[in-house]
Amino acid sequence: MAKNVYASVKAYGKRGKLLSASDLRTLAESRDLDELVTRIKNTTYEEAVSELKAPFTARAIESALRGHLAGVHYSIAKTVGASDVLDAYYTRFIVTNLKMVLKGKALGKPQEEIEPQVNLRAEELVRMRDVVVKAMVARDMEEAVATLSQSSMGEEAAKAAALYSEKGHLQAFDAFFDRITYSHLGRARKRAADSEAERLVGLDIDFYNIMSALRAKFWGLDEAQAEELAVSYTPSAPRELLSRIRAAATLRDAFGELNSTRYKALVPSSEKELDALAEFERSFESEMYRAANRAFTKMFSLGTVVAITKLTAFEVRNMAAIAFAVEQGIPAETVMPKLIAA
Repeated sequence: MAKNVYASVKAYGKRGKLLSASDLRTLAESRDLDELVTRIKNTTYEEAVSELKAPFTARAIESALRGHLAGVHYSIAKTVGASDVLDAYYTRFIVTNLKMVLKGKALGKPQEEIEPQVNLRAEELVRMRDVVVKAMVARDMEEAVATLSQSSMGEEAAKAAALYSEKGHLQAFDAFFDRITYSHLGRARKRAADSEAERLVGLDIDFYNIMSALRAKFWGLDEAQAEELAVSYTPSAPRELLSRIRAAATLRDAFGELNSTRYKALVPSSEKELDALAEFERSFESEMYRAANRAFTKMFSLGTVVAITKLTAFEVRNMAAIAFAVEQGIPAETVMPKLIAA
């Protein structure tokens, strides 16, 4: 309990240092990446980019920020002590790197092109660096998958590669590798012993399960294939609801199944399937962001610690999007509405 109190106080402190919308706009208004890095150095992320060397790239900035984020999350988890929930969230860093590696291999990219996208700070902290490195130096996707066969992620890697080979959708790697994290979260949620943390984790699980069912419909998977993607169920997205989504005649009908749930306000208006999926995903992520902010109404709970890990992850993602926009010469007026922020 004492550790949770201390970690919660730290979480409140970190929340107070999150970048405001005005801060993000200042970054987005940078004329080039040199100016962006200079402006980042005037924020709490100075240390994250301090070792970057010119000429800067958006990819290098994102990698540095993600490495910094891994350190922040690891530090928070160590403050709390044993926490299945925080351990489950931490797997996202490793999963993200493996997704990048296998997507790159699937597209035939050489190691030299993949490596700058991968920051191994998270793996180094938990001594899993070799798992990702072996996949990265593999000759092709098949060999990369084979290197993972003896790891805890081997089965999901093989399924993702098989689905990609069958359907040609790179998001197959997202679906199956994300399943690793959400399976851990599903088990951790049952042992959370904290109502606020349980609520946040449940929202994340709903997001994964519903998005997986909708994507399966979009990809044309049969019900058995689609069901294989699901992880543990929650009262707000039970097995029966997901079964109806998977069995719907069209994607629009699948979205219609949500009209009788707590997520009815998130149902997209777009008639184009790909646009509808993107609209729904963004709306759900915005709801998760708001829920993380609401968690700070209750002090001294694991929920506030979970919430700050989620909010900092959104912040780094926003900054990565800004770096890409600055690199491509996209104006702040275009990029700001696409950020998930207050």
